[in-house]
Amino acid sequence: MNQQFEQELQSSWQERQEYAEMMLPLIGKLYRNNSVEISVYGRSLLNASAIDVIKAHRKVRLHEGIKLRLRESFPIVKALSEMSLAPAQIDIGKLAFDFNYGAAVDKEDLNAFLTEKLDAVAGKADEQAPQDVVLYGFGRIGRLLARLLIERQGQNNKLRLRAIVVRGGRDGDLEKRASLLRRDSVHGPFNGSITVDHERNALKANGSFIQVIYANSPDEVDYTQYGIQNAIIVDNTGIWRDRDGLGLHLKAKGAAKAMLTAPGKGDIKNIVHGVNHQDVTADDTILSAASCTTNAITPVLKALEEEYGIENGHVETVHSFTNDQNLIDNYHKGDRRGRSAPLNMVITETGAAKAVAKAFPVLAGKLTGNAIRVPTPNVSLAILNLNLKESVDKVSVNEFLRDTALFSSLQHQIDYTASKEIVSTDLVGSRAASVIDSQATIAADKRLTLYVWYDNEFGYSCQVMRVVADMAGLHIPSLPV
Repeated sequence: MNQQFEQELQSSWQERQEYAEMMLPLIGKLYRNNSVEISVYGRSLLNASAIDVIKAHRKVRLHEGIKLRLRESFPIVKALSEMSLAPAQIDIGKLAFDFNYGAAVDKEDLNAFLTEKLDAVAGKADEQAPQDVVLYGFGRIGRLLARLLIERQGQNNKLRLRAIVVRGGRDGDLEKRASLLRRDSVHGPFNGSITVDHERNALKANGSFIQVIYANSPDEVDYTQYGIQNAIIVDNTGIWRDRDGLGLHLKAKGAAKAMLTAPGKGDIKNIVHGVNHQDVTADDTILSAASCTTNAITPVLKALEEEYGIENGHVETVHSFTNDQNLIDNYHKGDRRGRSAPLNMVITETGAAKAVAKAFPVLAGKLTGNAIRVPTPNVSLAILNLNLKESVDKVSVNEFLRDTALFSSLQHQIDYTASKEIVSTDLVGSRAASVIDSQATIAADKRLTLYVWYDNEFGYSCQVMRVVADMAGLHIPSLPV
């Protein structure tokens, strides 16, 4: 390698770093002031580092075959920062690629291009009021929801975490809660600052004031005494799953709606955002965000059903162990779940296959399912064995799913990887509900086997947040369409 080549390589890298560093304050300002979240081909740049921005741009070449340079996307970000925009999710990668390489585009008038592509939000007034959110329970999902709510802290934030409700109140409880939010063995350290306010019995995180409330039952809380009004209560405990039980939340002063982060029972709507979120109405006071597995497989099954048709199939989930299992062998009311989770693969049941029909009724009665719990702490795998209504091949199916992940209404639910080396830990922190492992796809005539990864904690929590937004009546378009 000669010296000139080394200098050119270093110069190219330095240029990318400089453009990424110039983007970051503009990206932050767009979110804080306008609730505009920036992404590159589906990868969010909210709270990203300069390296994250560079890596996101590399994704463009995988899908388009040519490189998108940061010098080509930076003018897009700069122009957006000077526009009047209503809340939206804007993909600067797609905009920049279209502007620089698309056909019939006036390369001299960037503002006109952006105004046309962002017509739904350009120059529009922001008429969406902020919504108070309370987390009832503060376990694995509760703390991840807190992280997602806190990372979006800003003066124009639409979903505001106002309180968490837990049992207890023992000495040192606040420090324990703060420590568990600050450090996570799977998802890493909290991105920011957390302090304990003993006088007000609260946590302060990145400018958010989060009241800690102790209660043994949902109906004994008076949220109004903390200035909380018309709140959406997100129940992470799983204790109450029917309408009567979750209805206890609505008896609390200051609570308006309740949402369950587990499959709901009875007539409660199970919502998988991207599939049936249009079924959420202003009159819905109790909803379920279904399960992590249901959220992972339903969007993929919906896409396949609408493209090829599904006769029937079987879903096998290889699922990381959960807190419901025992650390060492001990009594458990469930079959096999009493055996040590870190030492065994455990065959168990999953209701996800049947639950798909609640969100996507077209598949009612067409799927069976089972589950194997395995000794990993997070990230699971769904294996979809399907009989389709028409013949398919691996290449065409993968191309369809790749395009679905990039350009369809399911782009936030389905992600796609072409890596031959990816393993479960690589998917920790994925914000999509599922990630198609294209290298593992098997297609033979009308039979199709898909391997679908999902972060059953963080990816699911991102889906929960989308349903919370649905419940709050927040309509945030993804652009360009």
